[in-house]
Amino acid sequence: MCPGKGISGKVDKEIIKKLEEGYRKVHDSRHCKSLLKKYLTESTFDKLKKLKTKYGSTLWEVIQSGVMDLDSSVGVYAPDPDAYIIFADLFDPIISDYHEGFKKTDNQPEKDFGDLNKFIDLDPRGEFIVSTRVRCARSIETYPFNPSLTEPEYLRMENDVSYTLQTLTGEYKGKYYPLVNMKTTIRKKLAEDHFLFKEEDRLLKAPSTYRFWPIGRGIFHNTDKTFLVWCNEEDHLRIISMQMGGNLGAVYKRLVGGLIGIERKLSFSKSPHLGYLTFSPTNLGTALRASVHIKLPKLTNNLPMMEKIIQEYNLQLRGNREESVKGGIYDISNKRRLGLTEFQAVMDLQVGVIELIKLERSL
Repeated sequence: MCPGKGISGKVDKEIIKKLEEGYRKVHDSRHCKSLLKKYLTESTFDKLKKLKTKYGSTLWEVIQSGVMDLDSSVGVYAPDPDAYIIFADLFDPIISDYHEGFKKTDNQPEKDFGDLNKFIDLDPRGEFIVSTRVRCARSIETYPFNPSLTEPEYLRMENDVSYTLQTLTGEYKGKYYPLVNMKTTIRKKLAEDHFLFKEEDRLLKAPSTYRFWPIGRGIFHNTDKTFLVWCNEEDHLRIISMQMGGNLGAVYKRLVGGLIGIERKLSFSKSPHLGYLTFSPTNLGTALRASVHIKLPKLTNNLPMMEKIIQEYNLQLRGNREESVKGGIYDISNKRRLGLTEFQAVMDLQVGVIELIKLERSL
């Protein structure tokens, strides 16, 4: 299906009205700085406002978050995989901007986890890195995303996911906990372990991520609590490998093994152009984020030096002022997700963190 060639059938007049009001609201706001506002021009709006995807999604499902939350930096979500094609005139420039030059003529490389032995323990003496985590998002083929999922689809998908996860063996063997009718003791324990997700993010609430909550949602973790899967939080699946300390090699290897096991039973939505398709356009491509929580107290007082390394090695830096005052603990991750392989994305983190530790030691 070509961009701009949605399915036949009129978009409801009330939806058109909401779209037109939303378009004016975004463009009339002096405070709104979103990519939605930047790229939803009048001509693009007029071209897309009467289109639907094969799942029945309209432009409203794409832009409603940016209309309701004017402080959103991006302002769009994909209600289903087809939306990236039908509404490409809006998604493509936003994707190119956010992913720094990934063009509509570019293609995502084939999946390549690379040589797992190239990844190491970044902090064998435990001086700097508190914990390490690698996660990826996946959308299950044939299903739309959260705003367009029906209650029966949520239940059917959860059943397939739960069955798949409970076939995992070895270090991945674990248990699936549905959020529906979850016992108080289990809920408390999952919350203590920081495994429990809730329907509290306003930026996810706006695009109807929490429809039919908590139906179809659940959490899986292995016995060692180092391999975790969220079902229908933001994406259909969030697959997570994590442990204390800085052994990126062990964490990445565990993620790859678990993902291969899941892929034996489930097929995922992807395209040659954008790679793995996700609810948010910020997670496309590898849909992979590798991160460390790292103590950098000396660099906290030399932020320009830290930011130079962050920029040079394609990293992202998170950390609040309170944490920094208490010892300079930061969440540092790979910035690039789209237009490179999984191996390259994780290697970005490895080489960058090695440099940051080297710099911290030198001060």
